[in-house]
Amino acid sequence: MTSRGLEEQVALLMQGTEYGDAALQSAMAAELRQRLLLAEAEGRKLRVYCGFDPRTSDLHLGHTIPMRKMRQFQELGHEVIFVVGSFTSLIGDPSDKDKLRPRLSEEQVRANAETYAEQAFKILDRNATRIEYNHAWLGQLTLRDAIPLASTFTLQQFLTRDTFRKRWENDDPIYLHETFYALVQAYDAYHLRADVQIGGTDQLFNIVTAGRKLMEALGVLPNIGVIMGLLPGTDGFLKMSKSLGNHISLNTTPEDMFGKVMSVPDSAMSAYFRLVTRWEPAGVAARLAEVKAGAIHPMEAKLALAREIVAIYHGEAAVGPAEGHFKRVYQERASPDSLEDLTRIGETLQDLVASIPSVSSRSEARRLIEQRGVRIDGEVWADPKMSTDGAEGKTIQIGPTRFFRIVPPRAG
Repeated sequence: MTSRGLEEQVALLMQGTEYGDAALQSAMAAELRQRLLLAEAEGRKLRVYCGFDPRTSDLHLGHTIPMRKMRQFQELGHEVIFVVGSFTSLIGDPSDKDKLRPRLSEEQVRANAETYAEQAFKILDRNATRIEYNHAWLGQLTLRDAIPLASTFTLQQFLTRDTFRKRWENDDPIYLHETFYALVQAYDAYHLRADVQIGGTDQLFNIVTAGRKLMEALGVLPNIGVIMGLLPGTDGFLKMSKSLGNHISLNTTPEDMFGKVMSVPDSAMSAYFRLVTRWEPAGVAARLAEVKAGAIHPMEAKLALAREIVAIYHGEAAVGPAEGHFKRVYQERASPDSLEDLTRIGETLQDLVASIPSVSSRSEARRLIEQRGVRIDGEVWADPKMSTDGAEGKTIQIGPTRFFRIVPPRAG
């Protein structure tokens, strides 16, 4: 299937994984090694899957981590299955939430799924990716089917999970349907007869505990959990999240993407190198060693990172202009060559900032303003309620890379 040696394959496929337990990580690597050998002996491909609940249509860089790992399996010749959680989205995954996650409607799931896969194909090989919707099999399960599946697990196993435990201790409600999520996700792995399942550290219980346990109980070879680390946001500390405003959207402009990558603290660079680039283990190790030894400045390493990420999502031709824009605007403190017009809307600064297409909500607009991320003609404006009357003709700057010229409201 590939000219790479076995150890080279294992090193590549385990790059960026985190299990919170060295023994578990070693065990998963050993199982992966053995499964690769078994597949080669049997002349078959590994069946690799990852499930994606389309809770939003606007993906950010953190969402791409499992997709990047799927692409590595594709390049090694294995079968990759992109599972759209058209059924699981209706439950809501509680894995990384300390409160009830709102349930989506079928209409929301369908609408989000339409754009989700298209953004994923910026990474995955479209022709080598099999797409499945899990309502096709989960929607057929009856209560008669579900009862013996549920008997595989105990309530204690769920209540020891960190998110459920905290809610229990705080006397916050834990709804019974939330325990179904791990069960039906485990059934996905069984139905697909997956050799490998990819997910983030928040999916460790669902994949390594529930998935493997159910598959063994149903008499099939358990899948191998490839558990990926979570990407820090542009603050370098908290998990990348749209709700926190520390995300890098896949659909943003090359200039904005380049600038946001450059704003990531040096301390988070190694995570970005390992999780969201096309660089392989030896290359990542060499770059990090050069930075540590002082052979290259962290700024140069970060520039290489920004070039790589912009090239992945916008193509090589977009890299030069994006880097030039960054150097002019951020390093040389100059204004962009041309400014997009922004029509003054409403009376307040929050109204104006919320009208910018790349600002997702009024709450994000307020957060940007209060965190001193908004300037008008170079002056920080930090009060969301500040009037914008008379601001026409001035330049508004949002963060390090977004600039607009404020124009008068349209007549009528």
